Amino acid sequence: MESLLGLLRIHVHRGVNLAVRDVRSSDPYVVIKMGKQKLKTRVVKKNINPEWNEDLTLSVADPSLPIKIFVYDKDTFSLDDKMGDAEFEIGSFLEALKMRLEGLPNGTIISRVQPNRQNCLAEESCIIWTDGKAVQDIVLRLRNVECGEVELQLQWIDIPGSRGL
Repeated sequence: MESLLGLLRIHVHRGVNLAVRDVRSSDPYVVIKMGKQKLKTRVVKKNINPEWNEDLTLSVADPSLPIKIFVYDKDTFSLDDKMGDAEFEIGSFLEALKMRLEGLPNGTIISRVQPNRQNCLAEESCIIWTDGKAVQDIVLRLRNVECGEVELQLQWIDIPGSRGL
């Protein structure tokens, strides 16, 4: 527990224009990995614009580890097809949290992360103060695939007894 910084709640919102891997559609799900941790969403049947709206929570001990996202098409009789992958870092998000911003007006932009060749951001990602906490909205452009994006939101959860930020 002492080595743990806290928890990162990743709200997997939706996929946009994902690749077709079955005849006319796909049955997509998302796998999130950080170090040895691996979490996954449910499968959304026959949809290339799926809405998962699921919260997946990672334990964060080493904030320098990238978080990797993999999208797959669920197949019944064969191996699931890859539908792209992406990764992102949480350094900027954690730096914003360390500012200990209390009492900001709702919707205040704390920080912005620009898309570049080193990250998979499809557009600028803002870290925003909402309902008394910092959240980061992220749109990731999937790699190793012809098309597709995944929309996420990050939120930090402090754990009593952890070493914290």
